[in-house]
Amino acid sequence: MDLIKVLETRYTTKAYDPSRTLSDETVTQLLASLRYSPSSVNSQPWHFIVADTAEGKERLAKALTGPFSYNAPKVRDASHVVVLCARDTLEPAYLDTLLAQEDADGRFANEQARDAQGKTRSGYVNLHEQAGDVAQWAEKQTYIAQGFLLLAAGLLGVDATPMEGFDAAALSEEFNLKAQNLTPVVLVSLGYHAESDFNAKLPKSRLKADVVFSRA
Repeated sequence: MDLIKVLETRYTTKAYDPSRTLSDETVTQLLASLRYSPSSVNSQPWHFIVADTAEGKERLAKALTGPFSYNAPKVRDASHVVVLCARDTLEPAYLDTLLAQEDADGRFANEQARDAQGKTRSGYVNLHEQAGDVAQWAEKQTYIAQGFLLLAAGLLGVDATPMEGFDAAALSEEFNLKAQNLTPVVLVSLGYHAESDFNAKLPKSRLKADVVFSRA
């Protein structure tokens, strides 16, 4: 597959065809791109909510009223919508869960290696706790996951729309996110564009390479 061609042709979809849905196989691959996204010290400081039914998408649409109502059709008409949430805290119990999973997956040659990984990750978390920016750090990692999802969608021929235009407080209330120490960061709609989507026919516009790159 020509990666540059995929990068040139993927775009932010403005209108979806509600009659077309993603196959189970495609959805499995898209969700895998989120799970296997990289994160600092493998902290995986995220949680993803997937809406794939009309009822589920209507729950998301509660956060798409007033100034955000223009995004509601992109949620209702898409095949699937993912809410990417960042963790507000990385508590010891969660760090223990990460370490136990790494151990179960055979990441450590011995107990000393396991302990070293745990201390290293806890050390970085402590640094961010002292700086008071754990939530911001987690949000940065969550945007890495979004990038992986968008690229995976392009590679699979799936249209996508990342959206920050939603009422975060309303969405948090709908899914009781604050009690789970989660903050909704971005929505990503997935599916296939409608014929009426004018954006599908527009050429991609980016600054020239000599503007955005320089050599060290």
